[in-house]
Amino acid sequence: MGRVTTRTRITRLEGQRRSVRPDTVVVEEPLEIRLNGTALAVTMRTPGSDIELTQGFLLTEGIITDRDDITAIRYCNSTDERGRNTYNVLDVDLAPDVDLPETGLERNFYTTSSCGVCGKASLDAIRQRTRHSPAHDPVVVDPVVLATMPDTLRHAQTTFDRTGGLHAAGLFTAEGDLLALREDVGRHNAVDKIIGWAVEHRRLPLRRTVLVVSGRASFELTQKAVMAGIPILAAVSAPSSLAIDLAHDAGLSLIGFLRGDTMNIYTHPNRLHSCDRSINASYPPPSST
Repeated sequence: MGRVTTRTRITRLEGQRRSVRPDTVVVEEPLEIRLNGTALAVTMRTPGSDIELTQGFLLTEGIITDRDDITAIRYCNSTDERGRNTYNVLDVDLAPDVDLPETGLERNFYTTSSCGVCGKASLDAIRQRTRHSPAHDPVVVDPVVLATMPDTLRHAQTTFDRTGGLHAAGLFTAEGDLLALREDVGRHNAVDKIIGWAVEHRRLPLRRTVLVVSGRASFELTQKAVMAGIPILAAVSAPSSLAIDLAHDAGLSLIGFLRGDTMNIYTHPNRLHSCDRSINASYPPPSST
């Protein structure tokens, strides 16, 4: 398995003082995902939980629907200049009844650690149809409990403490218990690792759960939550307009700026029990100007 962190030498300036010292930084390396021996995607990620990452990616791309769609998953022999296995290539064998995706000019699966959908040609190409819609999930969460989740997430980030350079995603019960946490240099990878954990443990759909992310709520993260059947997505930063549109249409409660006891509820506020139930169950999406 590849390293999660590495050491480098830096020049540190503190006022007029200059010093040279070691520093711990997070590792970013490519992971190539193959299906039945054929290259499908390359994502830049922090090594670790690669099988979860791959399973989550395949689920959120609509290629698989559960763990039974995979018959085998293994590292290939990918070596560096010293002949050592880099563990940067995973090959997935799909079940015989699972169709291989059509990859062409309209769909480019190369992703970076900051944007997992940059290569896709159109909005329609990334609006996947999920088998695990969160729309009818009746879960209700106490806002007081919800407000504790970012701190719980932050305190569980062991690698962030050493590097300061990782995104985190945490899956919680409605009662505030942390079920799983994953860190990665890419926010979409952290979410894929969480969903891949659910695939591996056959917990889909993820009913009565809350996904908390350490950054913003992009369209892609919202799509991943919808694909896994997660009813509530909460971010410590802002959502995008497309994320709000998708959450509104898919029946997902989207919360942003979750900091302390304050938060913005962008869609479906009925899942927070102190909210006025007379409010329409979903705010209209923002109008484009």
